[in-house]
Amino acid sequence: MGDLDDLYQELILDHNKSPRNRGELENATCKAAGHNPLCGDRVTVFATIEDGIIKEITFDGAGCAISTASASLMTESLKGKTLEEAKALFKGFHGLVTEETEETEDGPGLGKLAVFSGVCKYPARVKCATLAWHTVHAALSENGDTVTTEDDE
Repeated sequence: MGDLDDLYQELILDHNKSPRNRGELENATCKAAGHNPLCGDRVTVFATIEDGIIKEITFDGAGCAISTASASLMTESLKGKTLEEAKALFKGFHGLVTEETEETEDGPGLGKLAVFSGVCKYPARVKCATLAWHTVHAALSENGDTVTTEDDE
């Protein structure tokens, strides 16, 4: 498992150093902000939904490596997905980082997101990994509420 751990660590570092889909999205049809008051991570997620499909999705904010990499990989994973597929990914990702699951090379159908499978071993980091996900859930639900990790964990 050592080579796989190294690959996962490299992927998180890469997405932290060079986040994908970072920045405000002009003409977003929905957005939400999220905050982890314990560590200071902040994220805003912007999305454009057309015919029930996430056409564009970006994030902006500041946080630790886990938080930033999670937001970056999340946007890559959700772009082009239907709202139902996005909900299923949210549920799968949340389960991956909050429960001990059997680790496999590709996780429970999550592709690159399996990089976060070890987060469940570090409870303090679960909120870092899930902040962007709870925020996108609020954005796609169009409730526009500010998400805080202290309300949902």
